Amino acid sequence: MPRPFRVAVIGRTGRGNYGHGLDVVWQQVRDVQIVAVADDNEAGRVAAQKRLAAKNAYADYRDMLKKERPHIVSVADRFLDQHRDMVIACAEAGASVFLEKPICRTLAEADEMVTACERHHVKLAIAHQTRYSPRLARVKEIVADPKLFGELLEMRGRGKEDSRVGGQDLMVLGTHILDLMRFVAGDCHWCYARVGVVRKGTVSLVSKSDVREGGEGMGPIAGDHIHAVYGFDRGVVGYFASQKSERASGERDRFALTLYGSKGVIQLTTGSLPAAYYLADPSWFPGRGGGRWQEITSAGLGKPETLKDGGLGQGNVWIAQDLMEAIERDRQPKGSVYDGRAALEMILAVYESHRLRGAVDFPLKNRRHPLTML
Repeated sequence: MPRPFRVAVIGRTGRGNYGHGLDVVWQQVRDVQIVAVADDNEAGRVAAQKRLAAKNAYADYRDMLKKERPHIVSVADRFLDQHRDMVIACAEAGASVFLEKPICRTLAEADEMVTACERHHVKLAIAHQTRYSPRLARVKEIVADPKLFGELLEMRGRGKEDSRVGGQDLMVLGTHILDLMRFVAGDCHWCYARVGVVRKGTVSLVSKSDVREGGEGMGPIAGDHIHAVYGFDRGVVGYFASQKSERASGERDRFALTLYGSKGVIQLTTGSLPAAYYLADPSWFPGRGGGRWQEITSAGLGKPETLKDGGLGQGNVWIAQDLMEAIERDRQPKGSVYDGRAALEMILAVYESHRLRGAVDFPLKNRRHPLTML
């Protein structure tokens, strides 16, 4: 495909807007031409066209796809209720996609999106920015080094546990943590989880009456006391939790992932240059085993950082550049439609395990939303 790439943007002002900068990222990438923007909100559409210096603007993204025939489309809105329809329309128009996370609402929708991308030979990159960080590449090198890390034994992650604690935290922020678990340990094979509701200090298991509609068009959610266990290759186990605490006022969030190896520990957050530290201590107890925390930078363990932290914007640039290269080389992006679906499967497995009161194997047989079946 010859450069420059023709790029279009789909946003929804007032309903997810333009996500975390999935529109303006293309102004920071070479060899692209922003040809059009679509937004069914007139004021938002006018503002976006001006902001992006796009030649054309459309109220209906389907008209835009038909008339502009873009090579790449940013499906930028955070609301999930239209992700399936938008991605399939892009695929049918022959356009690859940069998609805001999470991928969609149900595995049935995700399956249709995967099928559309395969059928029309287009690529989809999901906005899991941390996958693209050079610091994360150094983390993976350390985990693979038997002298430094030994054998990976377990992983522990948490959501932000803010006002979205529980179901919404799992969907919006858990997708990043669970994707990182897969990036480090490979595909997940099973999940066991319980979902509860905290009432006056007591935790009750959620039932049908506790199911509510989540924000950002994500569909049903439930619970504010979620604990999940996941099984990976070689006996590695991962844990995820998002738990309401009535005494949590003023506390800082614990949104991060910790990797435990037989010879050390790694702690990391998310982002284009996430905070990452390594402890050389097989006891996992700072101060007891004589080890000390060392920063992991893009240059390596304990070395000065040579890159400037550009936040999510820098992560978006790396995703956009990788997507362009993936199209040209006919390979999958580093964070593909398959990775987006796999993270969603780990999320919905929490509810499926709770519904069935037992462990569930992957791939999940049930492709509907488990909370609609309580």
